[in-house]
Amino acid sequence: MVVMKTKSLPNEMDQVPLFSGLSKTEIKSLRSLMTAVNINSGKTVVREGDVGREFMIILSGTASVSRQGSKFATLGPGDFFGEMSLLGKGPRSATVTAETDLLLEALNRREFATMLHKNPEIAEKILADAHTRSIQKSSTSELFN
Repeated sequence: MVVMKTKSLPNEMDQVPLFSGLSKTEIKSLRSLMTAVNINSGKTVVREGDVGREFMIILSGTASVSRQGSKFATLGPGDFFGEMSLLGKGPRSATVTAETDLLLEALNRREFATMLHKNPEIAEKILADAHTRSIQKSSTSELFN
């Protein structure tokens, strides 16, 4: 994984539904917390069962999501992952693999907490999505048992 600290292009951040409703100043503040990460196609971004340390937002490219080796979702620009292990402090619940080259924005645990504290509307969106994913995880788990 190649990690580099850069400024995101403003239009990329404006395209992320999670940030809809935020002012340009709020988006600029968020950008200062984030680290740009480039991932090559075919690389594993996070692995099921590993300790979760980052929250990631896809700015460009696509990634597959699998559990116990079975793909169940595809993520693309504007989608995010990693929130469940940061919110619950548990292991990664799925493996995410780059299907194409990816440009991500990453936040570590401290930066993620800062983002949620400063932007309650983002916290609400992330919690709603985490709830939906936990329901999907339960139904997917039933398929594998």
